[in-house]
Amino acid sequence: MAGNTKEIQRRIKSIKNTRKITRAMEMVAAAKMKKEVNKVLAIRPYAQAAWSVLTNLSRAFEKYQHGLLEAREVRNILVVLITSNRGLCGGYNAQLLKKVFEQIQKPTLLKINRIGNRRIISSVPDDQLKFDFIAVGKKGFEAAHIRGYNILATFDEFNYLPSAEDIRSLAKIVMDDYIDKKYDKVVVAYTDYLNAISQIPKLRQLLPISRIDLEKQITEMSSGGSEENEVEVVEEKLIDYKIEPEPQEVIGHILPRLVEMQLYHAILESNASKESARMMAMRNATEAAEEMIEHLHYSYNQVRQMGITQEIAEITSGRIAMEE
Repeated sequence: MAGNTKEIQRRIKSIKNTRKITRAMEMVAAAKMKKEVNKVLAIRPYAQAAWSVLTNLSRAFEKYQHGLLEAREVRNILVVLITSNRGLCGGYNAQLLKKVFEQIQKPTLLKINRIGNRRIISSVPDDQLKFDFIAVGKKGFEAAHIRGYNILATFDEFNYLPSAEDIRSLAKIVMDDYIDKKYDKVVVAYTDYLNAISQIPKLRQLLPISRIDLEKQITEMSSGGSEENEVEVVEEKLIDYKIEPEPQEVIGHILPRLVEMQLYHAILESNASKESARMMAMRNATEAAEEMIEHLHYSYNQVRQMGITQEIAEITSGRIAMEE
């Protein structure tokens, strides 16, 4: 009995130490989540206003040609995959990776290029589509590498409070390769932050610049990201802009900023989602540890009571034997 009680005590001590670690990690994740969420909330009004203006500009300038607006039949697809560097964040990475690779296996939606009101549906067979990846986060790199996909670049420094300037190197790779026609479509896979307990994995067309995807993201910002609220934005009257020096030159400066802002927003949303998922995972782990400790205390008391009862029985039996 003594051996059993000592083993239970060792387990209780071990789980208490684990509980301290998970509780500390929960507190750290909560502090990081607050900063990430504040940054997301701060960028949303600016992004919404900027995208509204830029969307209007893109509609007004549809007659002008630009490499980022050119829609082609889809053969080669570049996926910007935004995940975390570490685990211990619940289903954050698993849910996004599952959605990405499911769509790659059944690429019906990925074979459609949207530009303005036009849809170009690729006639290329599914098994002849080529997918390459840019991994933002080590978990995405590992998942794509294990499956044998080509990985152009890995960015693992964007996982905590990046600045807009930090994203420009990533955006430049994406835009240059699309303009050079190495890829016919670029999509960004990220996790949209709703609240502390709910995050939704998303795939959005990044290039060619799609007014439909922009309007969906604007709607998500206004409605809190709910899938049910992904409605088509009502067509607005075009604003008559006076452009200097030349419309072609202006749109050449504006469209790259739009791509950078889309990537920046997706990374901020993913970071907020990651820290929220990690906070909830550590909270659940702490609660599970407390339940295990309570159960072990109950088992310890049972074993200890059994030992006491057995000792009393042995003393009683010995006394009876002596009296006889």
